[in-house]
Amino acid sequence: MKGGGYYSQSTRGAKDVIDNASSMLIDAVAALPAPQNGRPINIADYGAADGGTSKKSIRDTVAALRGRFTNQQILVTYTDLASNDFSTLFKSMQGLDGDADNTYYNEFDGVFVHACGIGFHRQLIPDGSLSLGFSATAMHYISEKPCEIPDHVHMVGASGAALQAYADRAAKDWENILLARANELVSGGRLVFMNFGKDEQGRYLGGTDGIDMFDTFDSLWKELAAEGRITQDEYVNASFSQFYRTKEEFSAPLLDTASPVHAAGLRLISAHTGVVKCPYRAAFEAANGAMSAREFAVSYIPTLRSWSETVFATALDRGRPADERAAIVDDFFQRYEDRVATNPDGHAMDYVHCYLAIEKV
Repeated sequence: MKGGGYYSQSTRGAKDVIDNASSMLIDAVAALPAPQNGRPINIADYGAADGGTSKKSIRDTVAALRGRFTNQQILVTYTDLASNDFSTLFKSMQGLDGDADNTYYNEFDGVFVHACGIGFHRQLIPDGSLSLGFSATAMHYISEKPCEIPDHVHMVGASGAALQAYADRAAKDWENILLARANELVSGGRLVFMNFGKDEQGRYLGGTDGIDMFDTFDSLWKELAAEGRITQDEYVNASFSQFYRTKEEFSAPLLDTASPVHAAGLRLISAHTGVVKCPYRAAFEAANGAMSAREFAVSYIPTLRSWSETVFATALDRGRPADERAAIVDDFFQRYEDRVATNPDGHAMDYVHCYLAIEKV
């Protein structure tokens, strides 16, 4: 991930998703059992990135915990991959970036903050010590690619054996994620997840109406291959390590009384899907002609690039010089910007999530 807060600065929509559903966290706090024997209350943000998108909601959660448990110590653990921008996270959390809003570490006494640079597919917190686990816009990432997708860059455009391989991998990963959280949670602990997925109308991130974002990615990547700018192998290697589950796929291991997840004590409290409109598209439409198509494109493309760039960069042959690889990626996103600027109609990255509340009994 790029440093300097690039992710949060470029993903306003992800923050909107969390802020709009922050009441789920407050509800979870209200339902938590009182800690035993003076133990601290542990909360965790899985897949936190640079912490900017969840900053307000984590602050509000800490405030709600402090309201219920006046003198209890609180431990907040941020988890993500080792390559994550933890430096920005800790600067932001303390207000060292010049933004003092929602700096709960300074606002409340008895709050401790840790980080874990290991992915959430594994258990990260000791058995029976987590009170509240949270994750937003993260668990669509699978632990590994089961194969490359031969004729598209994403599973939403895959079919046949490739699609089945991704579905199988995603199902196993989801079971492992839930089992890891079940081990971590105290009895009565809660999970609040807001994951990318497919809704009941088959809509997904950037694929709600208008022009499909992943089809555009694929079209432009194919264009580079057709021109000889990248090889066919480099085209095929740009398969996103992602799977968008339906509400039914999310719920299945929690509802199946014969599943290991159910046996581990996890129970589904609620599940629903929702769409949050692309804020960059909304700003363009609200401008009523005062924003040009190019200005919209310039504002819009960084939010796509913030999370997808690494897929295309790592697909390129490592034998290419680094500056050549960087130039290809820059050209790719410039082509996307130019396409939007030429005709902005239908371009938007609406967020489609499945919202889950889970309890350990």
